[in-house]
Amino acid sequence: MIDDLYSKRVLSLAANLPHSGRLEFPFGTGEQVAKLCGSRAIVDVRLGRDARISDFAQDVKACALGQAAASLTGEVAIGASLEEVRQARDDMLLMLKHGGEGPEGRFSGLRALKPVAEYPARHASTLVALEALLLAHEEAMITLFNSCVLGADAPEERPLPGEDDGRTIITGRA
Repeated sequence: MIDDLYSKRVLSLAANLPHSGRLEFPFGTGEQVAKLCGSRAIVDVRLGRDARISDFAQDVKACALGQAAASLTGEVAIGASLEEVRQARDDMLLMLKHGGEGPEGRFSGLRALKPVAEYPARHASTLVALEALLLAHEEAMITLFNSCVLGADAPEERPLPGEDDGRTIITGRA
């Protein structure tokens, strides 16, 4: 059974981590640590105008399973929407804890880790990269939203009705 867990494919994935490192000016950063084993992932993302990931980097210090999951996640993160990332995380939880089939679509490669379901002590390390990606994307969405709101035209100032003593009210543009 342990051979299924550490297959040649899993070990190969663990050795080849795409987008390794950190972004200089990320819109969002997520960090996740597996308390049981100490596996850790820090993920930085930038978003395009469509709120999909346009740039991605990850710094992962994890066991072979955590590294393999990070590798699979890193292969497809660019272009992902928040909904896709959230659904992939939910599908991974279902796969690991309740016998689900695993993620579909963009993140379907994570199904290769289905044998991990038999080893509950390995669940958290397998999820660190995906959880960190979700946190980073959520933070980036807040950053994107705030830049849209704060980057809007400055409000107009005009005198209060019937007053000419210099007091003004702030109103939005009509």
